[in-house]
Amino acid sequence: MAWGDDETAWSSGGWALVRRGGDELADISLDGRPVLRSVRLVVRDREWNTLPLRVDAVRAEDEGLRLEVSATEGGGLGGAITVRADGDRLEVVADLVCTTAFETNRTGLVVLHPPQLSGRTLAVGHPDGTEELTRFPADISPHQPATDIVSLGWTSDAGPMRLGLSGDTFEMEDQRNWTDASFKTYSRPLALPFPYRLSAGDRVVQSLTLERTAGAPPAPTRGLDVLSLHARGRLPSIGVAASTAPDALRPDALEPPPGDTVLVELDLASPAWRAALDRAQRAGLPLDVRFVVDEDAPAALARGVRALVGVPVRRVTAFRARGPARHVSDADTVAALRTALDMAGLDLAAAGGVRTHFTELNREHHRLPGGLDGIGFTLTPLFHDLSTAQLVESVPMQRLVAEQAVRLADGIPVDIGPIGLRPHVNAVATTAEPRPRHGDLRDGYGPALLPAADPRQDAVGLAAWTVASAAALSIPGVRSLSYFEEWGPRGILRSDGGARPVSDAVRALAEISGEPTLVGDSPDGRVWALGAATAGGTVLLIANLDRTSRVVEVRAPRGTITAHLEPYAWTRIDRD
Repeated sequence: MAWGDDETAWSSGGWALVRRGGDELADISLDGRPVLRSVRLVVRDREWNTLPLRVDAVRAEDEGLRLEVSATEGGGLGGAITVRADGDRLEVVADLVCTTAFETNRTGLVVLHPPQLSGRTLAVGHPDGTEELTRFPADISPHQPATDIVSLGWTSDAGPMRLGLSGDTFEMEDQRNWTDASFKTYSRPLALPFPYRLSAGDRVVQSLTLERTAGAPPAPTRGLDVLSLHARGRLPSIGVAASTAPDALRPDALEPPPGDTVLVELDLASPAWRAALDRAQRAGLPLDVRFVVDEDAPAALARGVRALVGVPVRRVTAFRARGPARHVSDADTVAALRTALDMAGLDLAAAGGVRTHFTELNREHHRLPGGLDGIGFTLTPLFHDLSTAQLVESVPMQRLVAEQAVRLADGIPVDIGPIGLRPHVNAVATTAEPRPRHGDLRDGYGPALLPAADPRQDAVGLAAWTVASAAALSIPGVRSLSYFEEWGPRGILRSDGGARPVSDAVRALAEISGEPTLVGDSPDGRVWALGAATAGGTVLLIANLDRTSRVVEVRAPRGTITAHLEPYAWTRIDRD
């Protein structure tokens, strides 16, 4: 399975960019220095799914580029995206005509600003001609840091920049909430009703003008790739999630999975929840149980908790399926869970948190009651973008998310999982999530009923990504990390029982879990390392997420080693 993205370079004068996946204008730079993470035309349906945009033709023009595009799945659009460069000025125009009526939550240009702008001054121009001075947020902002936008001004690595926007009113959100490496400026404010209807013949025209307004600063110098590791607590426990795949895909024989916990999510309104619990127990490890409750939470939780009598359980959590506290362990739900545990005579740790991304924890943590044994959230980077670049760039954002989650938890342990590639639940869907029709698992359940599998599950690069992810997330205050599923399309094992490359990475992490941890920062977000100071010496796991080979120097308390890593590779080094 190929790990890298399909990319084509384009440049004009001092401007350069990469056309990624056909339609994304990524890594926009001026005079070799980064300015924007990307510009993209996005078409979202009523469930916030991104409709695929097909590039029908690519034409070079004077000092510019023209992409003829169309979207035909779930709606109908056709038109062009044009890019023109002129000195210190770059213009992008999207001009589309609706060919088939459809409902959309967003159709228009989005701009991604790099996370390195965190904390820098930001000038926000408004439609009434006024300008407001603020900053790109340093901490991950739970809500929009800027609204009612027609222009933005900031200082990039290439110098002072001004971005003019037309065709709609724009606003900004902090996409680091989803571990995206960006601040996103997008059109159609979320305060307006959605979905809205585009009729056949409707035209959508939006443009942006990016201009450097003064000279560039001196070019930065790059030093040696050094990873300095320091002792900081103990490595979190490592677990996997129970498989959600259909029974027909189950391997004939399975060895116990790596780690010390199996995470299982049980939708108590589903006819298959007991079958899902039975399957999770077959792994022979203690369970991390996540109940999802719909209408009558006390009655549903009483049934669910009774099924746990005699089952080894490490902790149990409950989330609301809908309502104002959707996907959250609010006070009423946790109270009902604790009552159910008392009635069943079970002395189990009652944790809380959110069923979905850190986004919801950042926005809804005020709903969590006191006295929780843990606070958790999931991590699935391929939410807004399916590119490999998105995966790689998410890793340093994972460190930021973990640090902020620990601060929000204020002394309560943090549990992160399931960690996977694509979301295991559509957190923004406006319709009911799919459920199995039968009491068994012939159809699977949960993410098996969604487009939640990704071909990169088989890629060698995913093993390096997993080591890097664990290096980013293993900070004091994080208690557990649960990666992928046991088997199936989202599993560390294939349906034939064979091990995917990522299985070795999860096992290597599980072998050192609970040991005194050696962690540090990455010099560029591409190379990562973590280690464990065991009784027999030091174990180091080093990962390279770069597209080129890297030579890195890892400095640990017991000495320094130099490692050469191929692209998208990882290694284990044991030192006495």
